[in-house]
Amino acid sequence: MTYADVNGISLYYETHGTGRPLILLHGGLGSGEMFAPILPTLADHHQVILVDVQGHGRTADIDRPLDVRLMADDIAALIDHLGLDRPDVVGYSLGGGIAFNVAIRHPEKVGRLVAASANIRRSAIYPDMLAQQGQVSAAAAEFMKETPMYEAYQRLAPRPEDFPRLLDKIGQAMAKDFDFTEEVRGLQVPTLVVAADADMAPPSHFVEVFGLLDGGLRDGGWGGEGRPKGNHALAILPGLTHYDLFLSPLFATAALAFLDKDR
Repeated sequence: MTYADVNGISLYYETHGTGRPLILLHGGLGSGEMFAPILPTLADHHQVILVDVQGHGRTADIDRPLDVRLMADDIAALIDHLGLDRPDVVGYSLGGGIAFNVAIRHPEKVGRLVAASANIRRSAIYPDMLAQQGQVSAAAAEFMKETPMYEAYQRLAPRPEDFPRLLDKIGQAMAKDFDFTEEVRGLQVPTLVVAADADMAPPSHFVEVFGLLDGGLRDGGWGGEGRPKGNHALAILPGLTHYDLFLSPLFATAALAFLDKDR
């Protein structure tokens, strides 16, 4: 097992495949292994650095909130630790929020960005989902013992007894309001915004994010001259939800098409 001691945390990571580096970031209550169905496809084209973020998988928690901005700094420090030259960063859900913030806070360290199922405003989430998120706390630990998330945590975590603590921290993080509209508007890193057509926020939200990046404002033109000035792109993937997008070959195909174009 490989760890990097960076930014005050011992981050677990794995490396798969060869080629241009790609850092792959998982969703909340998951770990890097959740990408197992699509990892071979990505690793056929890239050197994939699969990271377990703070308090997840094989990375133990530290005395710090779960904040995508702080976790983005962890990834920037990992890039430096590994001596990577502007790797691409791909993230899903929580990992997508982290990926956005790596590109926002450390644009000089990122080649291209793929942010999947990552809303940039808390208010974009459907109200019934916000209500469900409000129930996430240590008190829910007993009810989650039959779930794959609990099983994986017990199998991977350095301190399996920390699961209730993780639920508390996730719940606290989801309860905080956030709005990264202006930060995303200023993104300088070429970005692919990805969402399921039945995601946790409506497709219109991800179209709005694309609009902040100069997308969807005019005809693209025969030669692509009307496409977004920063080479940004949008993919709404059909027949998927927030809970299975990360497993889908469509996600891998869309990400690779964007990352490898004109390179």
